[in-house]
Amino acid sequence: MANEWATFGADLHLELRGTGLRTGLMDALREAVRSGRLAAGARLPSSRSLAADLGVARNTVADAYAELVAEGWLTARQGSGTRVAQRAVPRRPAAGAGARPPVTAPRPTAARPTYDLKPGTPDLASFPRAEWLKASRRALTAAPHEAFGYGDPRGRIELRTVLAEYLARARGVYARPDRIVICAGFVHGLMLMGQVLRARRVREVAVESYGLDAHWELLRSAGLRLPALPYDELGTRTEGLAEMRGVGAALMTAAHQFPLGGALHPDRRAAAIDWARASGGIVLEDDYDGEFRYDRQPVGALQGLDPERVVYMGTSSKSLAPGLRLAWLVVPERLVDEVVAAKGRVDWVSSSLEQLTFAEFLASGAYDRHVRAMRLRYRRRRDELVEAVAACSPETRVSGIAAGLHAVLELPPGLEPAVLRSAAWQGLALFGLNRFRHPDVPTTQDGLVVGYGTPPDSGWAGALAALCRVLP
Repeated sequence: MANEWATFGADLHLELRGTGLRTGLMDALREAVRSGRLAAGARLPSSRSLAADLGVARNTVADAYAELVAEGWLTARQGSGTRVAQRAVPRRPAAGAGARPPVTAPRPTAARPTYDLKPGTPDLASFPRAEWLKASRRALTAAPHEAFGYGDPRGRIELRTVLAEYLARARGVYARPDRIVICAGFVHGLMLMGQVLRARRVREVAVESYGLDAHWELLRSAGLRLPALPYDELGTRTEGLAEMRGVGAALMTAAHQFPLGGALHPDRRAAAIDWARASGGIVLEDDYDGEFRYDRQPVGALQGLDPERVVYMGTSSKSLAPGLRLAWLVVPERLVDEVVAAKGRVDWVSSSLEQLTFAEFLASGAYDRHVRAMRLRYRRRRDELVEAVAACSPETRVSGIAAGLHAVLELPPGLEPAVLRSAAWQGLALFGLNRFRHPDVPTTQDGLVVGYGTPPDSGWAGALAALCRVLP
């Protein structure tokens, strides 16, 4: 109890040499500042705390601090404590007393775009901070002590229970809590599935003609080959799966193809399930923005057609924010143990507090309210985008607008590179359609993939004006 006060100080690691205590302490502090380990402005422990940590008399530390203040290494002010002085520490010359340190030119930095119309990110300014904070407080108050341990690698049972109910109600997913695995984002879940497929001796995963190269590279890093399925006005031609003899799985965005924007035709959905049943294959369903539908009835998850042949993959990244790092897999019963084992090798448990907060957010109805509000906001932005393009570039066709957070603006052949260069000059962050084309698919269409979720309301009108300036 005599040293209880010492537990309230900040830690400071110092190595004292064999000289006297006061001299050794001063030398260690000078070296920590000189080397940059203690940055200018860094606050040091009180003399009492540091003395207790080092096992020396308090006067020894106080005298060392005072002398270093006098030398200009430290500053001491009432109420502000002892800090590293804001001073330039000279480098030791490389050779000879007159040697000067080399002058390094500053690295050029790319100008930050004025407007961001890249797809894949929601309106972060609309994150429901107040409601999330309320849910966090309730979750933290009710959390059992064991919630702060390592826990079940599948995730907190509270979240898996409410997720099963929500997904059944809102997305038509057949799920039980014991078949849900919580992940730190969609990429984490896809990485786990890549490991599971490879361990099952799957060598090829069929993918869509257009998609995210980051997802493809992740599967390739698991040793999987990625043949592309053709695409037409009815969506991905899943009947081609039956002709791919080496394919053991297929990655699909059935409800809202990314980035082209269409929903997979019912016949194509049935063909994918028929293939999985006949071949023993697995469909990986990426339902990245299933909540946002505008001009058509919601398209249920493909998983609902056969829960034992489809791994359903959902995320909060589009509905709430990617920074939460919350996603989930709904796994066929025969794969649960394999997915859990793969997760244990990489990331045993995701953040319990975030899971409990999200569970409370879902159970209270706050999530449904937020999604409905954002659906109205995004629909208004989509309508304003379509109207602006129709007014400034009547020949430009806008497609993929019935759902999601982005639209495709079709361009005349060969014009995409020039439009993207013009967009960069206008301070507009924009992606072309061919960025998302599978390397085995020949160029058939030029276009822009315009995300309308990212810009804040204050910048939306300016973003539309800049877009109109670059359209043909």
